[in-house]
Amino acid sequence: MKFELPKLSFAYDALEPFYDRQTVEIHHTKHHQAYTNNLNKALEESGLAVNNIEDLLKNLNTAPAAQKTALTNHGGGFYNHNIFWESLAAAGKSSAPSGKLAQAIEKKWGSMGAFQDEFSKKALGHFGSGWAWLVVNTKGDLEITDTHDQASPISQGHKPILTLDVWEHAYYLKYKNVRADWIAAFWKIVNWDAAEDKFKS
Repeated sequence: MKFELPKLSFAYDALEPFYDRQTVEIHHTKHHQAYTNNLNKALEESGLAVNNIEDLLKNLNTAPAAQKTALTNHGGGFYNHNIFWESLAAAGKSSAPSGKLAQAIEKKWGSMGAFQDEFSKKALGHFGSGWAWLVVNTKGDLEITDTHDQASPISQGHKPILTLDVWEHAYYLKYKNVRADWIAAFWKIVNWDAAEDKFKS
């Protein structure tokens, strides 16, 4: 199959003032599109028949050696960005966390505030390019983790629930080198409904 750049559930300016239109548009139409194009190219060169991106990333060990790095990088870049966009809601549309996910977070970390502090610490402390994640790990427990470059937790057997892109291209136009400000803004536009759906699926 040939993968296509997914449409966003919000307009490019819908996340302002927390995430500016120019960055969102460039991030989606340039960066995410490039990962999509390069994923399709790597798949064509590999000769692999792939039904969905999840299966590809869960079975990278079966990929041809010549394309394995490209499929890891571009497949991960395609998938990670998909989860990132799904993790965001238009400004003013971000609902408070509730339901089973909120209960599980409070059970694990004691409070939503404590969870956000730990997640923010992981995102801020990540060295270089990559992602901060809330996942359900291989033991079935919630876990905060991070991945470098375009490595994806799904390749490690985890189920992604929520992610924050901490590559500099994700925030540099608005927040310059102050990653902490970008992390603080992220909490204003989290799509908790989408995270809840992922947790229950």
